[in-house]
Amino acid sequence: MTGKDFSTINSRGLVLVGCGRMGGAMLKSWLARGLDATAVTVIDPNAPAALADQGVRLNQTPPVRPAVLVLAVKPQMMGDVLPSVEIGPDTVLLSVAAGVTLAGYARAFPDARIVRAMPNTPAAIGRGISALIGNERADAEALALAETLMSAVGEVVRLQDEGQIDAVTGVSGSGPAYVFHLIEALAEAARAEGLPDDVALQLARATVAGAGALAMEDDTPPAALREAVTSPNGTTAAGLAVLMDPQTGLRPLIARTVRAATERSRELGK
Repeated sequence: MTGKDFSTINSRGLVLVGCGRMGGAMLKSWLARGLDATAVTVIDPNAPAALADQGVRLNQTPPVRPAVLVLAVKPQMMGDVLPSVEIGPDTVLLSVAAGVTLAGYARAFPDARIVRAMPNTPAAIGRGISALIGNERADAEALALAETLMSAVGEVVRLQDEGQIDAVTGVSGSGPAYVFHLIEALAEAARAEGLPDDVALQLARATVAGAGALAMEDDTPPAALREAVTSPNGTTAAGLAVLMDPQTGLRPLIARTVRAATERSRELGK
């Protein structure tokens, strides 16, 4: 991604409402990839003062009809934020807030091109994945602009309809917490087998991170990668016999986990 990708934004401006962990990570990546700091207006009373030293406009009057308005505040704050923001019909409204629907934004901005994005926390280190869905007014240009912005912090997929975003929340949105808990569980099991605390945690972290990196870099299906590690009647086969039990193993547990998170996302969106 180059500064050329941001030419429209650099000329018309970007307003970022909320500069916490997610908003701050996105802004850092955009600036590193060519977004002009002077084209950015950040609205957040707690935004780092150092941003002003880079040329970012902090808590100033936003430009009229900016190219993009990015909403990166918590959903419960949205009711206070939306009435104070003004955009033009050619502004793209990009939200990374969970739980607020396209219809909810459309009530505040009836003529806007609106795109919802569901990123996850690895976006903070540029290794996230985001799902996008736009309203009827979000044309190809709006979706491409949103994808340019979100690809700065990781991979991007586009959804077919808004209902799919609840499943995305249950899988990739909440998924990092599942993986962190897996690391906790592996480390605890290692300690139970006699390994020191620091060694147990190091082994668990590196094993999960390394296996994930291998799965990303190798086009081999995950099932084939698993089979390649599993010798007949060996140690891995013994462990997998427990983990792959059809009633009590990982597959039904993960299915229940993702279903619970997805259903909760649907409830919060009502």
